[in-house]
Amino acid sequence: MSAFGIPNLAPALEATLIVQMAQVEALLLSHTRSEYPFVDETANHIVAAGGKRLRPLLTLLCGQYGDPNKEGLIAAAVACEITHIATLYHDDVMDDAPLRRGVESANKRWNNTIAILTGDFLFAKSSDLLADLGPAAVRLQARTFERLVIGQIMETQGAVAGMDPLEHYLKVVADKTGSLISASARYGAMISGASAEIMETVTIFGEKIGVAFQLADDVIDIASDSNQSGKTPGTDLREGVPTLVTLNVLNSKDSADYELQQLLSGPINDEAIVQQVLLELRGHRALDESREQLNKVARDARLTLGPLPVSEATGALMSLCEAVIDRSA
Repeated sequence: MSAFGIPNLAPALEATLIVQMAQVEALLLSHTRSEYPFVDETANHIVAAGGKRLRPLLTLLCGQYGDPNKEGLIAAAVACEITHIATLYHDDVMDDAPLRRGVESANKRWNNTIAILTGDFLFAKSSDLLADLGPAAVRLQARTFERLVIGQIMETQGAVAGMDPLEHYLKVVADKTGSLISASARYGAMISGASAEIMETVTIFGEKIGVAFQLADDVIDIASDSNQSGKTPGTDLREGVPTLVTLNVLNSKDSADYELQQLLSGPINDEAIVQQVLLELRGHRALDESREQLNKVARDARLTLGPLPVSEATGALMSLCEAVIDRSA
C-alpha cells in the first residue's frame, strides 16, 4: 500500500506525489495564516488535524495528463482543500458535532459564531488563490460552491412529496461531496493543459468517486467501532440525518423492521438507544445492501476512466476505486 492509501501505485509516480503533496501541505499551512493570532488558531485548528487530503491528491494525479510541473497546479490543489475544510466548519455547526478528525470541533472549542466566521475566512483564502489562475478557475469554484450550498439546502429541506428519499439523498451527496471532488480532478486537468476530452472524463470520474467516498463513510459510520470516518460514530443517528444504510432500512417492507424504522424516523436523543440502534444496524441486511450499492458506484466510476490513456496516473485512479471499496469492507 502506498503512502496515499492507493494500492499498486507506481513507485516513480508515488515519489513525484510525495514531493508535490509536501508542497501542498506547506502552502496550505502558510496560506491559512492571518495577521491576527486568534484567527491563526481557529483557521489552523482543522488544518493541523490532518485528513485524507483526497482533493489535492486528485488534482495532482489529474495534473499528470498535462504538464505536472505547471505553475498554479499546487495552488489549485490547496484551494480545493481549503474549500473543503471551510465546509467542515459550517457542517459541524449544522450538525452540532463534538469531534472532527479526532479533535474537538471548532464550534465546541469556541462557539458557533467563531466556527462559521472561520469557515468564511477560509472560503476567502481559497478564492484568493484561485484569482491568480484565471476566470475559468474562479468560475469553476463559484459553480462548485453553488452546488455545495444547494446540496446542503436540499439535505435540510428533505425529500419533497412524491420523490424517492434514496434518489433525493444520492442527489444531495453528488452536490455536497461529489461536486468538490469533481472540481478537484478538473482543476488538475485544466491547469496542467490536458486535452478537453481528458478534462471532461476526469470531471465525471471525480463526481462518481466522490459519491462513492461518501457512501463508504455512511457504511463505516455504522459498521466500525473506531472513528474511521473522522466523525463520532452514530452522529447522523443523533441528528436524524438520513444516510444510505438508514434509508435502506426505512425502505424495507419487512414488518419486523417497524420498530427500528420508528426509531430512525427522527433524531435519537438517548445515547443508550443510539448504541442499541448501531448494534441492530450492524447485524441488519441493509448494511450489506449498502455495501453492494457502494460497490456499484465505485465500479461505475472505474468504467468512466475508459477514454483515458494507459498510464501510471490512470492506473492510480483505477486503484483508487478499489481502495474506496476496501475502506468499507
